[in-house]
Amino acid sequence: MEPAERSRVPRIDPYGFERPEDFDDAAYEKFFSSYLVTLTRRAIKWSRLLQGGSVPRSRTVKRYVRKGVPLEHRARVWMALSGAQAQMDQNPGYYHRLLQGERNPRLEDAIRTDLNRTFPDNVKFRKTTDPCLQKTLYNVLLAYGHHNQGVGYCQGMNFIAGYLILITNNEEESFWLLDALVGRILPDYYSPAMLGLKTDQEVLGELVRAKLPAVGALMERLGVLWTLVVSRWFICLFVDVLPVETVLRIWDCLFNEGSKIIFRVALTLIKQHQEFILEATSIPDICDKFKQITKGSFVMECHTFMQKIFSEPGSLSMATVAKLRESCRARLLAQG
Repeated sequence: MEPAERSRVPRIDPYGFERPEDFDDAAYEKFFSSYLVTLTRRAIKWSRLLQGGSVPRSRTVKRYVRKGVPLEHRARVWMALSGAQAQMDQNPGYYHRLLQGERNPRLEDAIRTDLNRTFPDNVKFRKTTDPCLQKTLYNVLLAYGHHNQGVGYCQGMNFIAGYLILITNNEEESFWLLDALVGRILPDYYSPAMLGLKTDQEVLGELVRAKLPAVGALMERLGVLWTLVVSRWFICLFVDVLPVETVLRIWDCLFNEGSKIIFRVALTLIKQHQEFILEATSIPDICDKFKQITKGSFVMECHTFMQKIFSEPGSLSMATVAKLRESCRARLLAQG
């Protein structure tokens, strides 16, 4: 029998994920009791904002999004801000036509292989659950593979689509949000050559060298490639890396402000744990430290964490990111 005080935190979170054995119930309860007050206050403000029907792009909305979108409004807000709603409205019936399109056995097999590996710790994705979300996930990924044949299916997209399904509870909306992310917000992350992904990992390296030179120097001295320590952050957009609530708060901003948010999160994690990272003396050591910095109370307390990502890294404009992307991409292409 577990002690009575532990049982107050449910073993399964609101999204269907089982909490791990070593989950710190006491720390979570302490955080959540104060976060609940924030959530309630935000929900009232959002309900007022959304009374007009549409979700306009404005400074107010940007501020609201940074402070978190309440779960009950998340799907609607993501759909509006990402342009997915407009795409869906302009293409009625398109999603269902994709599902009925010509069969592609290679695509189907690739998706099927990954279904059981997607969130084994989530009860909603288990075959024993009715309805099991694996079928929904399969449909969304299959439709996307038909829609964007240059990408087809790539590992990592299963985790992203899975989160979208958990939030929207709607197959078609999940498809259009996946299209917004893969087709527009994340430049060339999932194409076979993954040039956009490789470019952005190099961009992070440049930003670290400029803003956190000691860490940049250590990575260079040890000969650590950035892809070794951060590829999962980029490919999975922090899914299965950071706590669920924190990932959703990051995605709120990602859909509104674009891919520079990923750099803000990465820089904040590295800056916050700079001293700890600098203790590393070998490549395995540094890999282990990069895993550890994504755990603990700093990342669990999502509200404070999100405030930090907008203050800690300093200014970071889309223009700066675009310029760095250009030079890093050219360098990668020259290396061929």
